Amino acid sequence: MLAPSPELDRAALIEADEPRLLVEGLSVAYDGRLAIEDVTWRPPVSGLVAIVGPNGAGKSTLMKAILGLVPAAAGTVAVEGRSVEQARDRLAYVPQRAAVDWEFPATATDVVLQGMIRRVGWLRPYGRRRREEARALLAEVGLAEFADRQIGALSGGQQQRVFLARGLARAADILLFDEPLTGVDAASEKIILDALDDQRAQGRLVVCIHHDLSTVADRFDHVLVLNRRVVAAGPTDTAFTAAALARAYGVPLSL
Repeated sequence: MLAPSPELDRAALIEADEPRLLVEGLSVAYDGRLAIEDVTWRPPVSGLVAIVGPNGAGKSTLMKAILGLVPAAAGTVAVEGRSVEQARDRLAYVPQRAAVDWEFPATATDVVLQGMIRRVGWLRPYGRRRREEARALLAEVGLAEFADRQIGALSGGQQQRVFLARGLARAADILLFDEPLTGVDAASEKIILDALDDQRAQGRLVVCIHHDLSTVADRFDHVLVLNRRVVAAGPTDTAFTAAALARAYGVPLSL
């Protein structure tokens, strides 16, 4: 199990009320059309955070813009008071399964090792200690016996757990997951949620794009309700309301 990153004094960060992640006035446009507009958001320093909203609301765009993977038309993103380029090692990202080439000839261990590139260094070989660490992370997500299996030969839930282990391998303090529970079986869902709970317990900030509205109140501490703009944001018990969901989805929804 990974220990909290030593570079960051979490107690001091919380005491000073400094944001770990701060999004201000962020807008992104595709072909001249705004996908997200004037998004200002300050998630908590640590905890489990859900981003919810209808299809086409800009949830994945927001996450990619936070990571610097798509250019911003306006606004800024700060990670612990620095730009994303300066603080990229503080971030880990797990994309949607549909964005991954599952035919690539890599084993589950190879994929997890990719998460350690910034710690090991580009073009440097992975030593025995790193390979043991990768296998330990696979064991943590219930895949010890699949460490040498080609990723395309795994089930959807197993593939998602491999990429969860790769995200954890970065030893980052902010973890961003794009739909980590979509298309996974019940066993994989429990393992993934337990792993995310463990990251929260270690003081990390875990942000998930999430579609199952019925589980938000039980599993997440903070929610961002999005439909191109911020509809509501804050602790789940105050921001995750029927009124906010009706404004975001355009129809009344039961909680």
